[in-house]
Amino acid sequence: MTNQEINYYRIEKAIGYLTENFKGQPSLEEIADKVNMSPFHFQRIFTDWVGISPKKFIQHLTLDYLRNKISETENMIDAADLAGLSSQSRVHDLFISIEGVSPQQYKTSGKGLEIFYGYHASPFGLCFIAVSEKGICTLKFIDEEKSRNEFELFSQQWQFASLIHRPDYTQEYLRKIFQPDKTNPEKLNLLTQGTDFQIKVWEALLKIPFGAVSSFQQIAQIIEQPNATRSVASAIGKNSILYLIPCHRIISKNGTMGNYHYGKVRKQTMIGWEMSKTQP
Repeated sequence: MTNQEINYYRIEKAIGYLTENFKGQPSLEEIADKVNMSPFHFQRIFTDWVGISPKKFIQHLTLDYLRNKISETENMIDAADLAGLSSQSRVHDLFISIEGVSPQQYKTSGKGLEIFYGYHASPFGLCFIAVSEKGICTLKFIDEEKSRNEFELFSQQWQFASLIHRPDYTQEYLRKIFQPDKTNPEKLNLLTQGTDFQIKVWEALLKIPFGAVSSFQQIAQIIEQPNATRSVASAIGKNSILYLIPCHRIISKNGTMGNYHYGKVRKQTMIGWEMSKTQP
């Protein structure tokens, strides 16, 4: 396990502790003790990784803060559209376009497609990424012991493609995703299987600004189907390109985290990390 992965899991554990105990305003010494680190070392690692101190980060975990954020989201999305500042053109976000392929279309036209895959360290732990010449097919954050199962699920989804282990190739995509050149951002194409409705929902997720959050109800309104909240939730749950299609920015309407396939703590970590990056 790399130092980056080790530090991520330390930070994830610390944030899990803060999530459950923020009301008690735990001290630096208490938090560091939970991850078996000295206060000085923990403060440095946490600040380097998150960008702000543990004490400041607690402010981004409170329900009131999330409630305020979610009440701003719809207006923020509207303002971004008016100003041409959707996620495709924000400094903090990436240039992303989705090419949707229905399962039936893929069965008839996807044969012979080569997909390269690899496992890599990322800011949010070990990840599995797969890329074809048409775009990124999947990006998931996983635990090391689940890596084989993740590949098996992916191979079932793309059963007509040739899957080739090429971490030397996929590593470059990790750099583009997590260490983009902000002065000359590169466009990332996504190739995903989904129905027209699912793709519409995923495109709506791309409009949630970096550092903001939204709800299932707000996404349903954005796609002009306000009564389709359950269908929206189902479509979000089918997202297989995490982080890039930011389903982690969806929380419950009352400001609580809600469920996440890879655990609430990892979701909390991603949201808090993004929020901290938007602070002056």
